[in-house]
Amino acid sequence: MSHIHTEANDPLVIDNAEAARLLQGAPWRRFAVMGDSVAEGIGDPSPGYATSPWADRVAAALRVGQPDLEYLNTGRMGAATRSVIRHQLDQVIDFGPDLVHITCGANDLWQSDPDIEALAHNLDHLFRTVAKQGAQISTVAFADAFIGPTMGPMRSRIHTLNEIVRELAQDYDAILLDLWEHPLRLRTDLLSADLVHFAMSGHAVVASEMIKALATAAQPRHRVA
Repeated sequence: MSHIHTEANDPLVIDNAEAARLLQGAPWRRFAVMGDSVAEGIGDPSPGYATSPWADRVAAALRVGQPDLEYLNTGRMGAATRSVIRHQLDQVIDFGPDLVHITCGANDLWQSDPDIEALAHNLDHLFRTVAKQGAQISTVAFADAFIGPTMGPMRSRIHTLNEIVRELAQDYDAILLDLWEHPLRLRTDLLSADLVHFAMSGHAVVASEMIKALATAAQPRHRVA
């Protein structure tokens, strides 16, 4: 895939007007994001792209249709699932959200012998607790972009994490953004210098895809009476 220089000509990025059109009439007024560095929005700047993490972009798009939208992001770099439960979950619940994005689990996998059963249990606890509050959950399955000596060995573990997330999304009627085979993964300038986190060009694409997923979920046929 050829290099894309700016948001203006990136075919995978929707502009602000299209984002606002897609989310016109979306019901959510209290948007919370919880989890790890992906939730927090870590990433290097990209020339030609706004330095704005994906979740901030989504919140801005939602706010066009809901000017009184409240937005909370508790994401923290390095947070494993147990840390999210201990240090973020109560804050998110107290916020009283009607839309909650949950992204975590990758940091649990850095151990030499990760406890996949505990990881799945912790994620289920997060999803279940949020669902009991009546909030719509969104989540993401990570892109297959794991290269180099640091991240290459993580590929199979991330694949396992994605399978857990897909099952939870089905169990809790969550909006799932599945990026595993998304063409974004083929871009040579996708990753930050750490070869772990998406650069801001990647954040722009993730935001666009999340906005489209939210717009689909907001259609009347998807609402629960």
